Amino acid sequence: MSQRQEWPRIAVVGAGAVGGYFGGMFARARAPTVFVGRRHFADALNSRGLVLDKSQGLERIRARATTEMSAVRDCSLILFCVKANDTATTANQLAPFVRPDATVVCLQNGVDNADQVRAAANVVVLPAAVYVAVSMPEPGRVKHLARGDLIIGPPSEKTTEVANLFISAGIPCRISDNIEGELWVKLLCNCALNAISALGHARYGEIAQNSDAKLLMQHIVDEVLAVGHGGGVVLPGIRDRESGMAAAMEIATQMADALSSTAQDLNRGRPTEIDALNGYIARRGAKLGIPAPVNHALFTLVKLAEQQVVI
Repeated sequence: MSQRQEWPRIAVVGAGAVGGYFGGMFARARAPTVFVGRRHFADALNSRGLVLDKSQGLERIRARATTEMSAVRDCSLILFCVKANDTATTANQLAPFVRPDATVVCLQNGVDNADQVRAAANVVVLPAAVYVAVSMPEPGRVKHLARGDLIIGPPSEKTTEVANLFISAGIPCRISDNIEGELWVKLLCNCALNAISALGHARYGEIAQNSDAKLLMQHIVDEVLAVGHGGGVVLPGIRDRESGMAAAMEIATQMADALSSTAQDLNRGRPTEIDALNGYIARRGAKLGIPAPVNHALFTLVKLAEQQVVI
């Protein structure tokens, strides 16, 4: 990266594992970055810095964190990384402080987060399909297992500018002219893997090697494709059930050591994003008159598991 790179001021809203990783990459590249997160995260960052735990080793990065949303006031790029079920609430908290010329990038699971942010804040909002395997074993320490790349869209001068910033920070970023379809490809992979990982206490690689789990995945994929196609969505690179299954299996293989974010949330007694994943497919299917019983079953089982652990 050029030493003359001119960085905008960057805010990371929702500084969990995903926000910690991508915000940490910007902070590592010496971009002025502030993290907005929970008190324990902010305290850890301000006292000890952010620790990126990658395969090459540990790296401690100086970073600034706060619990106050007003910190976004002077930032022109905002990485919006809250859980999908917190999108509307957090967007409304963000709206009074965000600059009118700011750009918000939604680094989240699910397909309708950007619409929710736009409804709350009158700013440019770019959706992103995020492919990264990360966890936060303790506040301020991000464990990176695999990948760490983005797809954003739709194409525009602003999108190109934002993609170049990610690339300058060492984050591979591709621009798509079918970002809705890309989000659905990611949704398909999430639906196929997340709930099985959570309910089966299994890493992705274990799922990929289990014939019954793969059969279950195929049923999930079939339903996601039926609902997507029923709503007029074109999923890039996915022509049929075989290529849909191949996309999910590729993620399972690339991120073999990962537990899904749904599994991590259940293990920590936190609400999951299942409403925006298998639950979304079940609801959307019901509206379109397309049955999605396997997705509905997985959604229901994860919601029941949440009730056992959430305090």
